[in-house]
Amino acid sequence: MSTLTIISHTEHYKKADGTIVGLGSTVTEVNNLVEVFDSIIHVAMLHDIPAPSSALAYTSNTITFVPLPAVGGTKTLDKLAIIWKTPQILRTIQKALNKSDYFQFRAPTGIGVFVVPYLVFLSSKKGWFKYAGNWKQENAPMAYSFQRYLLKQQNRNVTINGRWENQKKHCLTFENPCLTEQEIIHGQFITQNKKLNKEAINFCFVGRLEEAKGLGLFINAFKSLSPKEQACIGAIHLVGDGELVDYYKAQTLDSALNFIFHGYLSRKDVHQIYQISHAIILPSASEGFPKVIAEAMNYGCLPIVSDVSSISNYVVDNQNGFLLPSITKEGLLTKIEKLLGLSESTYSTMIDSKKTTISKFTYSYYNQRIKIDLL
Repeated sequence: MSTLTIISHTEHYKKADGTIVGLGSTVTEVNNLVEVFDSIIHVAMLHDIPAPSSALAYTSNTITFVPLPAVGGTKTLDKLAIIWKTPQILRTIQKALNKSDYFQFRAPTGIGVFVVPYLVFLSSKKGWFKYAGNWKQENAPMAYSFQRYLLKQQNRNVTINGRWENQKKHCLTFENPCLTEQEIIHGQFITQNKKLNKEAINFCFVGRLEEAKGLGLFINAFKSLSPKEQACIGAIHLVGDGELVDYYKAQTLDSALNFIFHGYLSRKDVHQIYQISHAIILPSASEGFPKVIAEAMNYGCLPIVSDVSSISNYVVDNQNGFLLPSITKEGLLTKIEKLLGLSESTYSTMIDSKKTTISKFTYSYYNQRIKIDLL
């Protein structure tokens, strides 16, 4: 019997019937880890707000959720709250570790400032760190830089996005899992039958609706297309939410383009958006490797994405997508125009070239890597 304790900042919520649900992408990953571990304890944050529709429940009674207080944020008081809650958080983590054979700590996160040192210097438990952010991010927040520095110096394995020059032996390149084998098969069917209709080319954006994700840039680039180019566009789907959603909606009102704000969607509904879209655009200046890129590519969505972090390890410009060397409206406009100008055959060749890349993002491949490289 083996037990894994996962420690993360993953948002969890309690529904009216008492069911605990959490961030869909992480919960799905944990649900699939039951193939590797007999039981899993997930120590993560419980928020006292309604759950978004994208949140999911755990599917196995071998998974136990242990709540942490929801701490962190951008305000000074939010950051100070982490200090007051540190003893409680560490006690909760220690109790879970005492019942476990292994741990996985998911970094970078606010609590990582004290949990990473605790695990490195004060715990002898076997385990590994999963660094989901940009491993080579320049000018990273101080808290993230500190965690990354410690992880480079200690001896336990760290899974990271991408392959890098002078990468230390204990820093292992790992793809973020996001697809089932059944979804791969379904994606192949969708891709084979997807056509580039020059009168109804659909685009999508999936993520938080905020400037840090480049949403203002996204909207302005489409509005800057010529009338002839705009006539080629069917719908522009925006999946996600944020404090500025009303502001962004207002920015689209003077456009004849069909911007559709979906809010948060379930995993199934997001995948349906990918299936009807021809391209996904993510003009963010700071990413690790967003799971949504691999998910969208699986369904024949060409990525138009920032050339940051490890993204260029998987997206090759003009081969299976388009990379943005600079995050500007002009740069994004150029790539959108390139996609609109693709021939049917070129588009088909580009979306078909993702096969070897996508297989690395399955849960089964990820679980096998854990068994071989980490345990």
